Amino acid sequence: MAVKPVVMALSRSGEETAHRVARAIDAQVHGREGRVNAADAFFANALDHTQSLFAAGVPIIGVCASGILIRGVAPLLADKHNEPPVISVSDDGAVIVPLLGGHRGANRMAREISQALGGVAAVTTAGDVAMGVALDEPSVGYALANPEDAKGVMAKMLGGSGVCIQGENIFDLDSVEGGVDLIVSDAPVAGSKGALVYHPQRFVLGLGCARNADPGEMWDQVEAVLDEAGVAAGAVAAVASIDLKGDEPAMIEVAKRLGKPLRLFSAEELEAESSRLENPSEVVFAEVGCHGVSEGAALAMVGADGFLRVSKRKTANVTVALGEAPAPLLELQGRARGRLSIVGIGPGQATWRTPEVSRLVAEAEELVGYGLYIDLLGPLAIGKERSDFPLGGEEARCRYALEQAALGKNVALVCSGDAGIYAMGALVFELMDRGEDEMGVSDAAHRVEVVCSPGVSALQGAAARAGAPLGHDFCAISLSDLLTPRDDILRRLKAAAEGDFVIAFYNPVSKTRRTLLAEARDILLKHRPADTPVMLASSLGRPEENVRYRRLDELEVDEVDMLTVVLIGSSNSKLAQLGEGPRMYTPRGYARKIDGDLSEQAS
Repeated sequence: MAVKPVVMALSRSGEETAHRVARAIDAQVHGREGRVNAADAFFANALDHTQSLFAAGVPIIGVCASGILIRGVAPLLADKHNEPPVISVSDDGAVIVPLLGGHRGANRMAREISQALGGVAAVTTAGDVAMGVALDEPSVGYALANPEDAKGVMAKMLGGSGVCIQGENIFDLDSVEGGVDLIVSDAPVAGSKGALVYHPQRFVLGLGCARNADPGEMWDQVEAVLDEAGVAAGAVAAVASIDLKGDEPAMIEVAKRLGKPLRLFSAEELEAESSRLENPSEVVFAEVGCHGVSEGAALAMVGADGFLRVSKRKTANVTVALGEAPAPLLELQGRARGRLSIVGIGPGQATWRTPEVSRLVAEAEELVGYGLYIDLLGPLAIGKERSDFPLGGEEARCRYALEQAALGKNVALVCSGDAGIYAMGALVFELMDRGEDEMGVSDAAHRVEVVCSPGVSALQGAAARAGAPLGHDFCAISLSDLLTPRDDILRRLKAAAEGDFVIAFYNPVSKTRRTLLAEARDILLKHRPADTPVMLASSLGRPEENVRYRRLDELEVDEVDMLTVVLIGSSNSKLAQLGEGPRMYTPRGYARKIDGDLSEQAS
């Protein structure tokens, strides 16, 4: 899913301009709290918000001074080939400056905005200024085969070299003999430091295969079909198949190697192409409900005006066909495989959320989760479809997220902390692992792509606030007996106490469950000193954060709630007044190592 841009309005004087920009490019408006009247979302700090959006890969148009955006994104700059566009617009809309990502859409958007506002797009990219084109950003529907040569070719053009157009003139430039070549071709033409090759995206590979076919066999057949047709791999817009094969490793691998999307069709949709098939098969119809998978998928993708450039070519386990459309495919038919991203957002604050999680959330069409966790995403959640579930509805939440992804949607299942630690990650895979008679999920849900992204867990957040209490061996134990038998919890408590682990207690108490924490304290007191340090950390990373320390023998249940993480030190853990306040740490044993080394030297 393409990520929609965000227009940031920082002041009332630029508010009207921000809304005009948003209408021109179909974007959201995010406004500064207390300074902007109307917006789709509000933010408190411009620099923090800019960094959050930039880390998520969201194109940013700030109606503000350029310096504000520059200071915001500067700490995050790393790879110009993957960073989103950043554009500043003056409050009156008179000047539009693409600051970053000129060849990744910023220059184009700046021109669109200038046309809508009647302002000036202050484009400074050399090629755009001299010739009005960006050779590494061709029109939609065309792909540059050798982008690594674009800079050198542009330099030659700026130095006075002429341009020789071979094929379609997609940049509308005057063609002269000699100089550099701009070649637009379906064929596998080799580019060079003096020639750029552009492939129109007019072709679709239709794929079929036996279950768990060898990816190598599939790729060899794809290469053979493209070679037979004389078509470059870069001219392929997508690969396509029947939805029953959406999770086939061989097809996924082909799409990955080509860097193209995998699109899927139902048997009914493929059967609608039966009259155009060159090799219909009753055997295939009996098995999957349509008379042809590879040919049918290729034809369904290229549309009624398209045709088969290469009909079905078959090996022992795979079939490949090549469809051709009369023009580049700007909109792809079929549906995506569907993706479920299981994301951990940390304690909630944006600065503790990983860039990968932010990106997956930004790309998602729908957010699923406990309502509070989705709310903690702030502006990243604005404008997205969301499905809120209450506490206690965990299985329904995960089942719903999987089934929505099975429809071809990009879904993010939002968890606090890390999604794989006492959260929804394990339940998603449990549902997928169950059989139909065990209340599992649909066949389609088994074929979705599942992505797990780590987050800052509560124990990590608490440990960072304390100092380094997890400096040596530690474990985590949930004190909730809703899903774990009480006897199992007690057995684990005794083992952890005997093993002298630092322990992080999750779900320490609830309104109706008050005794296990006290029992845990008493068990631990049998194995470690009464003055063992204990950290209680509530609402980590939020404005109401509350961190306090106790001795183990003074730990009281009544000062702990469900939002509290309890860290119990080992017999070696220390609580010391260091610097600005108390610091809790667990020595790793370096002092003993140093003493041993000194003893060896002395002897």
